[in-house]
Amino acid sequence: MTSFAALHRGDEPLLLPNAWDHGSATALAARGFRAVGTTSLGAAAAAGLPDGASATRAETHRLTRTLGSGPYLLSVDAEDGYSEDPDEVGEFARELAAAGAVGINLEDGLGPPALHAAKIAAVKAAAPGLFVNARTDTYWLGEGDTDTRARLDAYQQAGADGVFVPGLTEPREIAALVKHLDVPLNILYSPTGPTLADLADLGVRRVSLGSLLYRRALGAALEAALEIREGRTPGGVVPSYGEVDALSRRSDVTHSDAP
Repeated sequence: MTSFAALHRGDEPLLLPNAWDHGSATALAARGFRAVGTTSLGAAAAAGLPDGASATRAETHRLTRTLGSGPYLLSVDAEDGYSEDPDEVGEFARELAAAGAVGINLEDGLGPPALHAAKIAAVKAAAPGLFVNARTDTYWLGEGDTDTRARLDAYQQAGADGVFVPGLTEPREIAALVKHLDVPLNILYSPTGPTLADLADLGVRRVSLGSLLYRRALGAALEAALEIREGRTPGGVVPSYGEVDALSRRSDVTHSDAP
């Protein structure tokens, strides 16, 4: 199987869709996606917990164990690592790798860059084979390009295999950052931002869909329920019961068809 790191060096950017359960991940793999990420929002929403608040460590670990044996390369969104202790973050990363993850996404949440760099170094020490995608929230939570390059430089030096700048959509800024970096740049796809082809031309090597698919799925479910309530026939693509049931059958679990 092609390594996860190699997918960042292909002729086209790695388009990484983000799943929230076994069915969504398997369905994406069946449509030709060789790698699948998880969405922290989807994991949090499914458990009734807040996203980005270090509240879903157990849920993330459980989801990784569920997806880790799937027919795809799995990258896990681990928020900030669920701890301020780099060694604890490293140990959690080791557990994710043991469960089948080949990549991990770690966000700085605009915390001290030195602390985030220490977390990255701890992950690389505990799980050397894990592809670390180091995210900075300078555009997502901050005021734009305040100290993006300084943060990303620190994360590269700490051993990050790639860097992620969600919220960055301006083409000239993306191109300039690509030229500055020594590792692949990951951009979060935005329906109002550059297209996948545009991002490829700018030198972006990985494009994540984040929580978009989960939110679109939830929106479609709500729309269908409201249309039925109002006497209309809902539209859109609807997989059959049998198709979805087939997706639920994990290869590492023994199933019985007996009633």
